[in-house]
Amino acid sequence: MNVFLPLLFAIVLALGMYLGHKMPAARNSDSAIFFRQNNRGTVQEVLDLLKFNYVDTLDVNDIQQEAIEGMLSHLDPHSIYIPPAQVQSVNEDLQGNFEGIGVEFNITNDTVNVAGVIPDGPSSAAGVLTGDKIIKVDDSLIAGKKITSENIRKLLRGPNGSKVKTTMLRDGQTKDIVIKRGLIPLLSVDASYIVAPSTGYIKLNKFSETSYDEFLAAVRKLTKQGMTKLILDLRQNNGGLLDAATRIADEVLEDRQIIVYTQGKAYPRQDYKTQKPGSFEKGGLAVLTDEGSASASEILAGAIQDYDRGVIIGRRTFGKGLVQEPFELNNGGTLRLTIARYYLPSGRSIQKSYKEGRAAYDEDLTERYNHGEFLNGDSIRQADTMKYQTAKGRIVYGGGGITPDIFIPFDTSRYSSGLTELYTRTVLSDFVYNYYIKHRTQFDGYKSPEDFNKQFSVSPDLYREFLAYAEKENVKVKTLTSRDEPEVKTRLKAMFARQLWRTEGFYQVSNGNDPVIKKAIEELQKSK
Repeated sequence: MNVFLPLLFAIVLALGMYLGHKMPAARNSDSAIFFRQNNRGTVQEVLDLLKFNYVDTLDVNDIQQEAIEGMLSHLDPHSIYIPPAQVQSVNEDLQGNFEGIGVEFNITNDTVNVAGVIPDGPSSAAGVLTGDKIIKVDDSLIAGKKITSENIRKLLRGPNGSKVKTTMLRDGQTKDIVIKRGLIPLLSVDASYIVAPSTGYIKLNKFSETSYDEFLAAVRKLTKQGMTKLILDLRQNNGGLLDAATRIADEVLEDRQIIVYTQGKAYPRQDYKTQKPGSFEKGGLAVLTDEGSASASEILAGAIQDYDRGVIIGRRTFGKGLVQEPFELNNGGTLRLTIARYYLPSGRSIQKSYKEGRAAYDEDLTERYNHGEFLNGDSIRQADTMKYQTAKGRIVYGGGGITPDIFIPFDTSRYSSGLTELYTRTVLSDFVYNYYIKHRTQFDGYKSPEDFNKQFSVSPDLYREFLAYAEKENVKVKTLTSRDEPEVKTRLKAMFARQLWRTEGFYQVSNGNDPVIKKAIEELQKSK
């Protein structure tokens, strides 16, 4: 008995715990738990009851997601839940890179076409060419099937250093190509070049982990080319990492200046200041903004405006001045919760009101357009939560984005119904891709975007060929007016440049007719 008594007690205890767990009362929220107090919240309690007691089988994950989104709908519009399946893609954009093979592709008639190969990337090293058609990925046949872009990405992406076997169709013959995946950059700087004598242009599309290094490299390149004035294009830049914005601000603002500060109920004030001599503290500076410029873009533009460091040109920015902190959840998802507000050096907040609910908040830009704000600067409705006078006597406002010093209206006259139809479909890009593949040798003589912009023009024959193609694609080309023709030709030329040099080429061509850039050049030429 002395030997077997402890074993007997252990068996009885284990059996009692098992039977107790299986009893219905053990899952009843009203029952007392012997070992610990029941501290479950009501939401978790309801989820448990649904999981164990509901008559039908439920997908608890879907219910949990809807419950979380329901709770967040009562908060500000920028507190969001990111499901586990979307966390990686969201983080890639902020990290500034992803792991893959380095190609751009489009899907036409259930065929995956390689529309571009990233220079010095894995596919370029393996011999993949623009115009190749992807037939198979490993053992998966994808040609002729209803496959989505997302499914293609899942097949092509993978860990850095892993290999993927592809079968390409080139000039009517299949070719097996093994590609070793690598780290593919998601660049923040779309273009950087000398746009006018002594004037540089930098287009920044987001603020990621690599944005500061890209910006600094662009400034150094342009300075060597004689830049003394800079146009920083933040239009349609919806923000990103605060650290990237403050480090870039440090390059254009003087030392020991407050760039922005944050403050929240549970977070005391934290100041972000310039720390060191910047690479462009003295030259003329123009910042371009519009209604798509948000968050980190507004912080950078607002600090520059508060210190009279440069001129803001364009239209009023979005109006997002809330700080989100990511919290990783047990299910692999992420909760981005608003914890504080941004305040500019003047003390003004750039956050527009969300008191009327998310629906009204989401419709704000549409309401601005209908009110006439995109067409007339006098139609801007200032929230006027704070009025501040800069050292040079300029009046700036808070509570609704950054109001530009020089307003440039949205040119609605440029977009007829026919032109709008072209821009909202893939007809232009499809034509440019197909024409380039057939006439590749015609473009071999252009060595740089600058040469291309000066020497290439869309001939009347090429334009007629495009119209014939568009008509086959059921575009109502007869609605295109004579005024639309220069616009279409410029867009065709810009997209050919993109085919050759990606966004760097596109912006060098398309910026030539941009009224906002023309105004920025004019203002910088006036400045000392």
